[in-house]
Amino acid sequence: MEWQDASTEVAAPRMKSPDRSQIDPDPKRIDDLIPPGHKVRLIWELIQEVDVSSLYAQIKAVEGHAGRPPIDPRVLVALWLYATDEGICKARELYRRCYDCDPYKWLRGGVDVNYHTLSDFRTQHSEWLKEQVVTNIATIRAEDLASLEVLGQDGMRVRASAGNDSFKREAKLQQLLEEADQQWDRLQQEFEQETDLSARQQAAQERAARERIERLKQAQQEVQKVAEAREKRKKGDGASARASTTDPEARRMKMGDGGTRPAYNVEFTTDLNSLVIVGADLINAGSDAGQMEPMVEQIETEQGPLPKQAEYYVDGGFATKEDLTSVSQRDVTVFAPVKDVEKQQRQGKDPYAPKRGDSSEVAAWRQRMGTEEGRQKYKQRAKCEWSNAECRNRGLHQFVVRGLEKVKAVVLWYVLVHNLFRMVALRAERAAAAI
Repeated sequence: MEWQDASTEVAAPRMKSPDRSQIDPDPKRIDDLIPPGHKVRLIWELIQEVDVSSLYAQIKAVEGHAGRPPIDPRVLVALWLYATDEGICKARELYRRCYDCDPYKWLRGGVDVNYHTLSDFRTQHSEWLKEQVVTNIATIRAEDLASLEVLGQDGMRVRASAGNDSFKREAKLQQLLEEADQQWDRLQQEFEQETDLSARQQAAQERAARERIERLKQAQQEVQKVAEAREKRKKGDGASARASTTDPEARRMKMGDGGTRPAYNVEFTTDLNSLVIVGADLINAGSDAGQMEPMVEQIETEQGPLPKQAEYYVDGGFATKEDLTSVSQRDVTVFAPVKDVEKQQRQGKDPYAPKRGDSSEVAAWRQRMGTEEGRQKYKQRAKCEWSNAECRNRGLHQFVVRGLEKVKAVVLWYVLVHNLFRMVALRAERAAAAI
């Protein structure tokens, strides 16, 4: 054995290694997870102004009777409001954050939640959401924070949860439906025989097959609607009508980047002075034509008649003669650009002069837009796009739910979040001005 000098031996390294058997040296109360002034505390304060009595009325578990108590609806409302503001659009992601992120832990306050409850709650209460939006707007008006004297409407196309390849013609839809029916029959025969699948697995397969049949039947109905609309525009064009097997109510629309994709058209009307969204709707038409009158009627139904001589700003896509006439007859002054101005001027025509078939309201609109004052006023229409931009910043780029009813519920969450924060900002501005 070779002799080795003890001074040359390598000493074992010393280090701090984890010891997971010890108690966390810094335990916290749930309330200490969030510092004072955090946005999530503001969300919870705002929830106290929201009427959830109709949601409480649906709870079947009551004192003195058996039944598992459900989650307080205020917790679910607060979670989705905060998630919407943070750009979280998927229930599974919200569920993960409820256990991984302190603000969401604070909101649920130790109450256990699950993915299915979160997902269902988001889309099953569209009527309640609509009531809250209407009530919130009325509150803002009652506090003189919005007057509805100057309004602007704009459409925003949002990608649907469907692919381009899912759009099929009527003949293909019929073939797919027959195949789906055959698949259903095969499943029933397999389940009658011995199978290794559990009851839960069988139910899942049956549900998937049943929902596919339902979607295909709905797609057949929707393709007829598309065909009728195409025939009205161009005779013989209905034969090329298609509908999606994934989301039958979605339509292929031209998007902002020039491409064509399955989408829905979100319509917002904004008070241009307060930037509060006072009207919201969802349609599956790629054109804004004909959407001005229905929106004005909706606003007046929910909030009462608009102020006398209220101003209404829209882009050229909304300005149909029928809507210009009907909205103006409500004592509303419409500002919208006249189409093909340069082309008419090159032809030696006056684009602002009354045309044959114009009503008196349309003629007055042409004359108004021909003045320098009208053109200068119209510049403020751009402010209504701020609402769209705010929703985009909150992640409204693609819907992850399907069908007009569910998609509309998601839109209402965005409107409610937008208006609640606008209310807070407007109150703060008034308080600062009073100092």
